[in-house]
Parts: sequence; structure tokens; C-alpha cells
Amino acid sequence: MLRFLLTVAFFCSVLFVQAQTTDVPVFVSGEEGHKSYRIPAMIDLPNGDILAFAEGRVHGAADFGDVNIVMKRSSDKGKTWSALQTVADFDTLQAGNAAPVVDLTDPAYPKGRIFLFYNTGNAHEYEVRSAKGYREVWYITSTDNGQTWSDPENITSQVHRPNMPTANAGYTFKEDWRSYANTPGHAIQFTKGKYKGRMYVAANHSAGPPQHNFEDYAAHGFYTDDHGKTFKLSAVVPETGSNEAMAVELTNDRLMMNIRNQQGDVRSRIVSISSDGGATWDTTYFDQQLPDPVNQGSILNIGKKKGKAILAFCNAADTQRRDNLTLRISYDEGKTWPEQHVIAKSPNNEKDYAAYSDLVKVGKKAIGVLYEKNGYGQIVFTTVQWGK
Repeated sequence: MLRFLLTVAFFCSVLFVQAQTTDVPVFVSGEEGHKSYRIPAMIDLPNGDILAFAEGRVHGAADFGDVNIVMKRSSDKGKTWSALQTVADFDTLQAGNAAPVVDLTDPAYPKGRIFLFYNTGNAHEYEVRSAKGYREVWYITSTDNGQTWSDPENITSQVHRPNMPTANAGYTFKEDWRSYANTPGHAIQFTKGKYKGRMYVAANHSAGPPQHNFEDYAAHGFYTDDHGKTFKLSAVVPETGSNEAMAVELTNDRLMMNIRNQQGDVRSRIVSISSDGGATWDTTYFDQQLPDPVNQGSILNIGKKKGKAILAFCNAADTQRRDNLTLRISYDEGKTWPEQHVIAKSPNNEKDYAAYSDLVKVGKKAIGVLYEKNGYGQIVFTTVQWGK
């Protein structure tokens, strides 16, 4: 697939700010029944609460094993957090990649209903890529702000190709999806326009047997327009090696996907733009303004100015290591990122000092950041003031 790089001429200086942050530990490895916590996700609720999710890894830091999805709540904008609650448990196997979103448009639930999408699996990722295991897709819901949760719904047959993730059965290469993962981070709901109410989950998969340099990976999305009754798949993002992704609503019924480049040949984020609510992709490019060490990134719509969405983006802004966690602000829907806030940077350029993150709006000019810190030893919450 032909690649091209986004080149932007800067006519104004970029504002760099060393954010004055106070980190509040939310999930601490070795505490509350899990040796490790990873993969943060976060949403805010209509009542003002914030819910933070993570993978609670019972025996160690490995991606596969006895992994549960756990949750904590804050009712004071992230200053303090509740005790841990387990919300998804696949026995001794893996439940992960939490992608929460609040459905605010279903008349049957006028106070809102939380959807938590997640994946389960029975083997390590490479084994699944080699057709020696499977990944499935589920969701649970809550109508009481996350106090209790419904029984899980398996939607694998609607959002996976072929209909069930089993071994090759005569399917063509592009239909033989194997590995599968949600975003990781929050999912979204369209708030206006033609697709108002659509819940959209960014995801990724591998297709066919493992290929050199992760060329079997590709990003995609899935969505529902009827409050979770049925789901549809988007087109595959046309960039080889596109992987972990997060979606954000733009203006005029458009959606942006911000994506990790698993191949690592270009150390910047992949961006794909849709003009039909995330069903198909118009433009895909590498944004060199967003350096990345092959890692996850998070993105959030935080408002509107002069008819354009204001976006916040957070990742480890380093091409070599997971460090220099930086929050960027765009006032023109991602064309430029003139405002940058450094949240966490190791004094010794340590690898994996600050890694995965998620974002939530906590005030008119304040963003909450939930992120992995200190070599995955903690997932912490901090607040960053923007617009300075």
C-alpha cells in the first residue's frame, strides 16, 4: 500500500509546557490481588464520576494468562479512588482490552447506560496469529453508573471475520482474521449530526498467518446504531501494520482514527479519516508531528472553536523508548498540534518509563490523564490544565 507522510509548515511557534502534575496512584502492581496492572481506559459519567479500568494480571506482567478487567471510581475528579472492583473474569484465561463508552441517546435509559467492550482469549498472541487459539469480543452494560453489570453478550460473530475465529476453512486471506483486540482505551459515541448515537469501537486484527515485520496486522472499527442490538464492521484501514487505535469524532459526520504503526519503520502515528462515521476511509497518512516508539496513544474531543473540533492527544512522544509522555492540543482537528504539555519524562531516559494512557475531560480547561508509569509499576491519574 502506497504510503505518504504528512508535511506541515509551521507559521507559528509550538508552545511547550512542562506540566505541573500531581500523580495519584490508581492501580499499583502487587496490590489488591494482582501482580501487575496494565492497559488503562477511562470514561466520565453524567453524574460526574470517573471510572478507571485496567487489566488486572494475577500472576505477572505477561499479556496472556489469568487476566481480569478491574475498575475503580472517583467522585472528586480523580483526587481519590475507590477500592478495586472486578467487572470481567474469564476464569483462568484472559479478559482484556477494556473499551468503555456511555450511551446517552437510548430513550429506554434516559440516565445513560454504560457499555464495556472487551476481548477474551485462550492463547498467547503469536499462537492466535498462527491459528492455534482464538480471540472473542464481548460487552457488558451497567444502568447504575457501574455499581452492577449485566451478563456478558458475545458479539464475535458480528465483528470478526470469518464469523467465528477458528482455523482456516477455505476463507480467502483477507477474511481469515486471527488475533483481535479492541482499541485499547475508551470507545466513543457520536454526539451530533447524521450518525448521532452511533457507538464506535476502534480495533485491530491480524489476517492470515504471521508475516514479516507484522505485515499481517491491520486496524479497523466496529459500531452499532441501535444501542447494541446489532453491530457492523468498518472497512480495514489501508495501511499495512496498522495496529492499536483510538477513534475521535470530528465535525461534519467525520471520524478520525489515530493508530500505532506496529512495523516501526516510520516512528510516528498513522492517521485515517472517514467522512461516513467510520465506515470507510478517505485518507490515511503518517503524521510526523506525532512521534511514537511503537506504542499506544489516546485521543479525545474536548470542545469546538471556530467550527472545528478541539482535540487532545497523548502518547510517549519519543521514537526510541516509552518515555516523554506528552499531551498535545489541536485547534484545527489534528492538522497542527501547537500546544504541548510534558506529563512524565524520565531523568535517565529509561525505557518504558511512561507508556499507555487514556484521557477524560474533567473541567472546561482541564484534562484527566490515566497512564502507566515507572516501568508498568503503577497506573496513575493526573490533571493537566490546557489552553495557556
